Amino acid sequence: MKKLLATALTASVLAATGSVAAAGEIAVIVKTTNSNFWQNVNKGAAAAIAEHPEHTMTFNGPASESAVNDQVALVENAINRGVAGIVLAPSDPEALAPVVKRAFEAGIPVAIIDSGLAEGNEQYYQAFLSTDNCAAGELAAKMMIDNAGTSGNVAVMSYVAGVGSEIGRVGCFVDYIGANSDLEIVGPLYSQSQMATALNQTTDVLAANELVGIFGANEPTAIGMGRALEQAGKAGEITAIGFDGNADLQDMVKSGTLLATAVQGSFQMGELGVDAVAAVIAGDSVEGFIDTGVVMVTKDNIDSNEARNVLY
Repeated sequence: MKKLLATALTASVLAATGSVAAAGEIAVIVKTTNSNFWQNVNKGAAAAIAEHPEHTMTFNGPASESAVNDQVALVENAINRGVAGIVLAPSDPEALAPVVKRAFEAGIPVAIIDSGLAEGNEQYYQAFLSTDNCAAGELAAKMMIDNAGTSGNVAVMSYVAGVGSEIGRVGCFVDYIGANSDLEIVGPLYSQSQMATALNQTTDVLAANELVGIFGANEPTAIGMGRALEQAGKAGEITAIGFDGNADLQDMVKSGTLLATAVQGSFQMGELGVDAVAAVIAGDSVEGFIDTGVVMVTKDNIDSNEARNVLY
């Protein structure tokens, strides 16, 4: 709560003093452009910028989520060219903090999306927009227990260790399993958000362990996990839960390879992130934390309006 209040207060102070950038370019910088999830963020940002004709928008990101230095360089370049505002999905909570501080010192408002910065940097950005990743991890864990039972092995296929979203999502999944069942956790294993790596890791885990369940914690990881289950002939035999909602994961839910996939409001992250930055530029205050939500998509609800609003 202190974090949310501090962030909201910072936004109000900036708005009141007018120490914000002039109208111009809003730079949207994500963890990688090579993912349908981040391309859906781009779609949301583009929809928002159409409502703010005084601004233009650029969309960029490194080739992979693990290319942290490349992302830092993209933020530095945006600051150097004097953008009006930045929407940033930080790949590393520590490494991106200094450049966000530099943007703050340059009078450039920043909205952080998806993953947070390290604690102690709240005063340098004006809004944080994200799924409540801890709550999402707990939802996935509850569904795992309800369907896999309370004993046996559950593998956790994660992505990049230490990223803010991963800490909440995977950490709370593991903690909930430990507190509410006798299930044993295998892993986490880290794919670096590479589908092929996740496929190979899952293949090895399946060969080495008798599993009752498996959790793939982001889009490329869950896709690789699902393909490994299919290749091993174990699709539908193991309770498998993914994360994110591209066409591959939707097909895996429909086929029964995945019991469910937890889908974030990625479009909303881009849309509301740009809206938040535009509001601060205009001198308006914004909420310090904006929850963009999560939906557990299953075969039963995949065609519902609730699911269609978040799938991409």
